[in-house]
Amino acid sequence: MCRQITLQKTLHFFLTKIIIGITVVGGLVVFMEWSGRLLLEKTLLTDDSKNVIIAISDAAIALLSYIFLFRVYEKRRIKELSLSTFGKNAIIGFATGLILQSLFILVIYIAGSYSVIRINPVSFLLPSFATAFTAGFVAEVLIRGIFFRLTEEKSGTVIALIISALLFAVLHSGAKGATLLSVLSTTIQAGILLTAAYVFTRSLWFPIFLHFAWDFAEPRIYGAINPGNTIKQSLFTSKITGSELLSGGQFGPGNSIQATIFCLIAGLLFLWLAKRKNNFIKPYWKK
Repeated sequence: MCRQITLQKTLHFFLTKIIIGITVVGGLVVFMEWSGRLLLEKTLLTDDSKNVIIAISDAAIALLSYIFLFRVYEKRRIKELSLSTFGKNAIIGFATGLILQSLFILVIYIAGSYSVIRINPVSFLLPSFATAFTAGFVAEVLIRGIFFRLTEEKSGTVIALIISALLFAVLHSGAKGATLLSVLSTTIQAGILLTAAYVFTRSLWFPIFLHFAWDFAEPRIYGAINPGNTIKQSLFTSKITGSELLSGGQFGPGNSIQATIFCLIAGLLFLWLAKRKNNFIKPYWKK
């Protein structure tokens, strides 16, 4: 009896749930990526078509495995991926990511450091769709849906938010060529902004589509550098010059001073709205 109780406590300890969740969901996504490419290699589809199919498959398996796992594991309805909130949060989330990226570029343009050399066919947007789509869905399910949500349930919103921010600061401080500004910017965007978007809406759809739009707009629409996205084609063939403070240097406009400021403002706004909606969770020792 004691062993059974101990096993139950171990299985439902938040760190155990995080490890199991990331292993199961992440493992299935990796398997889907591998098996999907193996099968599609035998077809006559173009590389772009293959990438889109793989991206949609990866996103689907991430969502389905998360829903099934935690519906059984936690014996609850997965409200954070409710279809009733999909439309509103997906549209607003995508618009937020697109607007933020547009503001970063606008500042560079006003400073006279951004110029459009050529406008390309809309078909040039397709290759980046796959990478951005996969990043938005898979990363947010793993980071916000599993890591942050379970940490927040145990330690409360404030502490979980601090842990999330510190984690991204540590992970990105070791990146090649990392600067104080690039680390600070990434910490605010990935650790605070996207997390605050989830806390405000209590829906994963919002950060998923914000992340998707972010990774899609920067390299594929504006032709700017995105550290996780290799640029071959973009809607605008552009040239960005001037100070690294505004351009973001080798890390792109998303790691510029204006990006840091705008994202901090947006993140704090989401947190303020979340607080007004009583969406903050208290740590377990205060409940």
